[in-house]
Amino acid sequence: MANSNVQFIMIFAILAVTGALIPGSKIVALGQECDGDFQGLITQCTKFVQRQGSQTDPSPECCNVIKTLDVPCVCQHVTDDIQAVIDMAKVAHVAQYCGIPLAHGTTCGSFTIP
Repeated sequence: MANSNVQFIMIFAILAVTGALIPGSKIVALGQECDGDFQGLITQCTKFVQRQGSQTDPSPECCNVIKTLDVPCVCQHVTDDIQAVIDMAKVAHVAQYCGIPLAHGTTCGSFTIP
């Protein structure tokens, strides 16, 4: 159960960030098929999972949003387009920091948690 939540959070973060950076993309529509506060994810977590910039710990607001997500659902929707914008290692860091670590070997999109 915890592994599922972590996977969803990672995917959700990716979907949310990509939706914020690629307006009108299908990513937002896909994300809406999963449970969670996707708008909050975009506004609160984008800066922590973008490819550019250094890895930083997420804010408490971002963690609160992450905890609302259906991680397994989100992981199923991670595409190459999403992974082009989101750093999956940063997504894993955010999930772990927020108390939802991804299990080693878990796959989200084409990224496997080391």
